[in-house]
Amino acid sequence: MSENTVRAGYVSIVGRPNVGKSTLLNHLLGQKISITSRKPQTTRHNILGIKTAMDYQIAFVDTPGLHAGAEKALNRYMNRIAQSAVLDVDVVVFVVEKDVWTMEDQAVSEFLQSIKQKVVVAVNKVDQFQDKNSVLPHLSSIAKRLPDAEIVPISALRSTNLDELERVIASFLPASENFMFPEDQITDKSLRFLCAEIIREKIVRRLGAELPYETTVEIEQFSETEKLVTVSALILTEREGQKKILLGEKGERIKGIGMEARIDIERLVDKKVMLNLWVKVKSGWSDDDRALRSLGFNDE
Repeated sequence: MSENTVRAGYVSIVGRPNVGKSTLLNHLLGQKISITSRKPQTTRHNILGIKTAMDYQIAFVDTPGLHAGAEKALNRYMNRIAQSAVLDVDVVVFVVEKDVWTMEDQAVSEFLQSIKQKVVVAVNKVDQFQDKNSVLPHLSSIAKRLPDAEIVPISALRSTNLDELERVIASFLPASENFMFPEDQITDKSLRFLCAEIIREKIVRRLGAELPYETTVEIEQFSETEKLVTVSALILTEREGQKKILLGEKGERIKGIGMEARIDIERLVDKKVMLNLWVKVKSGWSDDDRALRSLGFNDE
């Protein structure tokens, strides 16, 4: 390897829904680009986050949770893009919990046994153990299931052992003469996309189980001047009852969602933001392949 050679490659972050994949990506990057909540299946798209160090560059792909069953077109779409992201990368990071192994974890591990890419298992939330030795039986069990994988205990939320995880990942990246992206680039997603995701995060966090996840956000206007960014967004639901839940009494709930989203968007764009939100009913959008494509849910 020549003196000027660096390591650079793509790394998928996979696992069952709500295991901490998006939190891990945000903490590895030191910046929030992937939305998080306690509700499963918050992530719907593959999100690219780019981490550049002195001698390596990792293009992380945060994927929707791989889950059993695909009753609706939206579920099928999420499974397809999560699986395709695994086949086109150099390393796969499989996120599991510290002391839990579900049927979905088993399904993901069986899928990973059939691929040629190097697998690194990130065992998340180990900070919740008082006695660190308590995690050893779980680590041993994972090692038997995935004997060729590297195993790294971490806490994504507390950033515990993430330096070691990053070091292990980087060691498996291919050598390259150049980085794949400019050193200051952190994602491939547009500001419009990130604004829509921030708004959706606030909806999911505020409403949780009260509102089904058949809700999406479409940015109708995004304009920028030297001092102000104006964002107009349409929130789509499937039924009138869901629209009423979103609006709340005298529109108080949608105002709260807008206020929280505006604060995060201002942090993202580093400018004042004028945010306008509307709620509209579009029946059956989450189970209509054509409607999904028109809303930006493309396998590519």
